[in-house]
Amino acid sequence: MHCLSLIIGSAALCAGGTYDEAFRPQFHFTPKRNWMNDPNGLVYFKGEYHLFFQHNPLGIDGGNTSWGHAVSPDLVHWTELEPVLRPDSDGDIWSGSAVIDWENTAGLRQGKEPVICAFYTASGNPFTQRMAYSTDRGRTFTRYDKNPILGHIVGGNRDPKVFRYAPGKHWVMVLYLDGDEYAIFNSVDLTHWTQTSSLHFPNDGECPDLFELPVDGNRASAKWVFVAGSGRYIIGSFDGKSFVPEAGPFTGDHGAHYYATQTYNDAPDGRRIQIAWMRNLGGYPGMPFNQQMNFPCECTLRTFPDGVRMCRTPVREIEKLRVKHYKWRDVTVSPGENLLAGVKGELFDISATIEVKDAKGIGFRLHGREVTYDPATHVLTALGRTAELLPGDRVSLRILLDRNTLEVYAESGRTVLSSCFIADGNSGLSLVTTAGRVKVAAMDVYELKSAWPK
Repeated sequence: MHCLSLIIGSAALCAGGTYDEAFRPQFHFTPKRNWMNDPNGLVYFKGEYHLFFQHNPLGIDGGNTSWGHAVSPDLVHWTELEPVLRPDSDGDIWSGSAVIDWENTAGLRQGKEPVICAFYTASGNPFTQRMAYSTDRGRTFTRYDKNPILGHIVGGNRDPKVFRYAPGKHWVMVLYLDGDEYAIFNSVDLTHWTQTSSLHFPNDGECPDLFELPVDGNRASAKWVFVAGSGRYIIGSFDGKSFVPEAGPFTGDHGAHYYATQTYNDAPDGRRIQIAWMRNLGGYPGMPFNQQMNFPCECTLRTFPDGVRMCRTPVREIEKLRVKHYKWRDVTVSPGENLLAGVKGELFDISATIEVKDAKGIGFRLHGREVTYDPATHVLTALGRTAELLPGDRVSLRILLDRNTLEVYAESGRTVLSSCFIADGNSGLSLVTTAGRVKVAAMDVYELKSAWPK
């Protein structure tokens, strides 16, 4: 391989201050300390994106499962608050969701402030579904005094996702049951639930999500997307009671670390914003925190030659972190040329559209990790994970590079590979071409600053 070499300032591999430790991601959410896993209760209210999450407030490994809590005005800059729900005699506080009860259907409002209602699984014996509510913008929650709102059904039934179905003027809960089976429930008051249907998601389970998206931006041709724990999804129709599969399942992410996705209720401008747990069970050696979230993405449905697929792209608010811009247009690159000379930095947002020409392979080497594309097989590879792209004479990539995180988006976000790695001091960044030329039709490299306070 011939490389267009670029040496970037080395990653911070010695311990720093809070939020600047050796392996701390700089624009992906992590708790200040201790264990974290699934995102929970994603809801927007009065200028704040709430991120609740599975959390052990007492230790670096899983256990004492509670709901941690962070808020952000922009999905980029997060402030961690106190945990809101901790284990009690009914069990640990497992995953769930949250809604704003705008019309006070549950009758829990005190004064004029709408109530935030949180739904979670109590992991007692047996598992049950419960509700808690907040009258102070999510800072504290009170458990509903008539819990459980849904008794045990089967197995380890868990992970209630609740949302408002406006056409029917009722609430919907999607619940994982057991094996590959899920159930859908309806309610008019958030406290009394009736099962209306069930469905099977082949070879998947846990952490359901269900939401509507316009196809190619056309709301008149909207479809519903059912997402399972792995991020795999099915496209279909939904009448408020039953989901009817029409296409899929499809892979949501081809990377090594992507699980337990959830999307925001009540996000502004009708955006469908998703966050996933980057499940890196190997952990981060010597760090005060354990686990991280992926960078928030906006979901859309787009039509491709082989049908409609869901696409995920980083939320536009990442632009707030951009500090320097390098760009190239219509540049033919031959082996040995140093197109990227002079670029400095540690964190990057890279967009590139590259025409293959006569090269046998193209890609990037980022902090010693490779992202490559094989024009003959149309296979994209990142950190050892692969995905096959649609045939074409050019490839367009969007890459987010954090201190120990690599997220690669191709085909307008239809194909994504999200993975973590442990930084090892290798700080080089190269554009790679094998045995031939490539044409960089367009490339924008943005150096990013940390999202954490310094």
